[in-house]
Amino acid sequence: MNFLRGVMGGQSAGPQHTEAETIQKLCDRVASSTLLDDRRNAVRALKSLSKKYRLEVGIQAMEHLIHVLQTDRSDSEIIGYALDTLYNVIANDDEEEVEENSTRQSDDLGSQFTEIFIKQQENVTLLLSLLEEFDFHVRWPGVKLLTSLLKQLGPQVQQIILVSPMGVSRLMDLLADSREVIRNDGVLLLQALTRSNGAIQKIVAFENAFERLLDIITEEGNSDGGIVVEDCLILLQNLLKNNNSNQNFFKEGSYIQRMKPWFEVGDENSGWSAQKVTNLHLMLQLVRVLVSPNNPPGATSSCQKAMCQCGLLQQLCTILMATGVPADILTETINTVSEVIRGSQVNQDYFASVNAPSSPPRPAIVVLLMSMVNERQPFVLRCAVLYCFQCFLYKNQKGQGEIVSTLLPSTIDATGNSVSAGQLLCGGLFSTDSLSNWCAAVALAHALQENATQKEQLLRVQLATSIGNPPVSLLQQCTNILSQGSKIQTRVGLLMLLCTWLSNCPIAVTHFLHNSANVPFLTGQIAENLGEEEQLVQGLCALLLGISIYFNDNSLENYVKEKLKQLIEKRIGKENFIEKLGFISKHELYSRASQKPQPNFPSPECMIFDHEFTKLVKELEGAITKAVYKSSEEDQKEEEVKKTLEQHDSIVTHYKNVIREQDLQLDELKQQVSTLKCQNEQLQTAVTQQVSQIQQHKDQYNLLKVQLAKENQQPSSYSDGTQVNGIQPEEIGRLREEIEELKSNQELLKNQLAEKDSLIENLKASKTSSETNEQSSAIISVGDSEEVSELKQELATLKSRLNSQSAEITSLQAEKQELLQKTEAYASSVPVSEESETTAAKTTDVEGRLSALLQETIELKSEVQALSAEKASIEEQLASSNSTIAILHNEKQQLEGAMKDSKKEQDDLFMLLADQDQKILLLKKKLKEAGHPSEEEDELESVGQPDDEEDEDVEQQDHV
Repeated sequence: MNFLRGVMGGQSAGPQHTEAETIQKLCDRVASSTLLDDRRNAVRALKSLSKKYRLEVGIQAMEHLIHVLQTDRSDSEIIGYALDTLYNVIANDDEEEVEENSTRQSDDLGSQFTEIFIKQQENVTLLLSLLEEFDFHVRWPGVKLLTSLLKQLGPQVQQIILVSPMGVSRLMDLLADSREVIRNDGVLLLQALTRSNGAIQKIVAFENAFERLLDIITEEGNSDGGIVVEDCLILLQNLLKNNNSNQNFFKEGSYIQRMKPWFEVGDENSGWSAQKVTNLHLMLQLVRVLVSPNNPPGATSSCQKAMCQCGLLQQLCTILMATGVPADILTETINTVSEVIRGSQVNQDYFASVNAPSSPPRPAIVVLLMSMVNERQPFVLRCAVLYCFQCFLYKNQKGQGEIVSTLLPSTIDATGNSVSAGQLLCGGLFSTDSLSNWCAAVALAHALQENATQKEQLLRVQLATSIGNPPVSLLQQCTNILSQGSKIQTRVGLLMLLCTWLSNCPIAVTHFLHNSANVPFLTGQIAENLGEEEQLVQGLCALLLGISIYFNDNSLENYVKEKLKQLIEKRIGKENFIEKLGFISKHELYSRASQKPQPNFPSPECMIFDHEFTKLVKELEGAITKAVYKSSEEDQKEEEVKKTLEQHDSIVTHYKNVIREQDLQLDELKQQVSTLKCQNEQLQTAVTQQVSQIQQHKDQYNLLKVQLAKENQQPSSYSDGTQVNGIQPEEIGRLREEIEELKSNQELLKNQLAEKDSLIENLKASKTSSETNEQSSAIISVGDSEEVSELKQELATLKSRLNSQSAEITSLQAEKQELLQKTEAYASSVPVSEESETTAAKTTDVEGRLSALLQETIELKSEVQALSAEKASIEEQLASSNSTIAILHNEKQQLEGAMKDSKKEQDDLFMLLADQDQKILLLKKKLKEAGHPSEEEDELESVGQPDDEEDEDVEQQDHV
């Protein structure tokens, strides 16, 4: 301190020389002192001199101060002094008083010293590392210094921070600092850091910046907050504007929903401070950033949807209809609502349902239009209303129809109690205020934009011009006002309306040309040599006449395309006509209007062109030029081409109808196939049930065999009069009933087989008819026909075998009846037990053979069904594709396998019958031993004659 006082005390000797020497001594002290206190005092002295003697301190001390930052990081006090000194040298603080000789250099000094500081990128990295210190005396001056560096040379410093490891993350930690001064200055630092740098903007956004900033805004009171809210909103705009990635991240993070409380302002007339107006203005701009027409359509539409779902649009409409809202906030709210509803059908429908809190309630659209056509309203407000109306009708054919319908005679309120949108537009269109004329004409043109139906509907509108005179059409009234020579702004608006109305609408062109005064008026306007002010009107008249040629359907003899072109050539000249047409796009205000959809004009006199109209001019200018220069032959060729295209379209339409009918037929056939499949499944289920029943009978048969074998081992059972071979008489009766049931099942299967055969014949007939009707079907190959014929032969063979088996079953049943009759005849002479034995044996024999035949019948039936299904598949394959042969071969192999299985099972059944014959011989032997007459033996032998080998086997068994 004594050193500092000595240095400071000697300043009066020579101002500049003494100051430079003092600064030099201080710098030497910083560089050479070994004691930390001496260096600290020297740096503090440099800090006190740095504001007044900025240049000298910067030149001599910057290097030493940077060295202090590198070497003395353990002492936060000296680090803080060094950072403050560097900030005073680099920052351009306009509030500080400076000497006159340094005023001219103050603006350049900051950038020069910044360039010296960042020349070594390690200095910026060192500064970033110092920001990690929590000490207030280090962190706060570090934030201010880095902010100043970014303000001086932003892009260079941004690049250094971007390549620095964890550079952006370190700065994001400032938003979480509990000290409001550091947090608020951290927001200012991030503002400078994120300006015009998309890469840093993305990093900051993904470092959870949206969450932290929205929390700060909520803590500060939303729109009622102070300057901190304003700084946070500016930072949010930096992060979101022209950054599609961050916008999508903001929407996906559900941050749009957190914007709704910002606009809960109420209806009170007081409480609109200047800061609140600023905050709310920035909030509205932030909403517009998310739904700007310049954003990708998909991103804009998703944000619009989210704003409607969370209630943000409803909140904005509440502000729109509230009282006591400042004019600039109301204007910006109208612009914001415009872009939130632009092109979104759901949002447009909601806006159409909004009513103003008046008595009686009026639609918000009507209230806004009343402001637009009121010349006492501010110019910017009228422009905002026009933009809102344009956005409401943008790609909204439903809304366009509603607006035009208010002009039609059937919907006009006869009582006059309510004013409609159409009436307001007509009132503005024909008022004495030229700005109202222009706005109403442009608004009505947007109701017709790309909507041929409404263009035709508007031709029906009739206007009562004066009492006693007949009404005139709206189209005629517009041309009447044009011919009266009104103001240029009015004529330009009406011409833009007529050009939009007549484009792509031949009926409107015919109505326009039907008035014989219109074409002479247009040619007269174009042909005259007028001043520069009238050149735009001449260009628009040329455009209107060109539209009348280009979209002319030649329905009026006097104004066909060829005659109108001849008229142009005689009275105007083609070159002169094209030159006048070019006046539109060459106008100075044309390019300005073509840039943005929003009508943003500095003054009412500049309100000439509409954005959508500039698109129409760009689209039609070249086409009209070609149409004017085309000859009659080219027109005829074009007409012929159009007719050819129409014929081609009719042919295509015819074939489309044919294809549609074929598709319907195909659907019907598919339904039939599905029905047949269901029937087939049902039949297969029935067959499966029958097979299971037959299997049960087989099991019972095997059980009876076992019981019979046991009975043969017990001779005493022959004297038992109550049983026959171990079988009760009741069980014999039950077996007879089951035989009858099997016979009925056989008849049912025969009927089902007949139905299946008829179904196959029907399919054959439908196949034959479909083959004759479809000329484009493929020719069946010779190999396929042979395969089908072979399958048919196999089917016939199976049917013949089935018939023979049925005949055999019938003969067996007749034989059974004879046996029963003979058994009853000998009932008196034969004991009951022996008669029962004979009857049971014969019954068992017949039942076995009947079961075998029924089994074979069912198998044949299943084979017939398989063949029928295979035939149906063949029918489908013949109608569709070439893969039939492989499927038929596969099916044939399956049938052969089934046939082999059937033959094998038949052989097994014959073996079983042979076993039964042996058992019958055993019974015959026992009857012989009992002394029965020889007639019974003959009857038993008539059932089946075994060969000699079988007799020998029976004798051997008897001996045993």
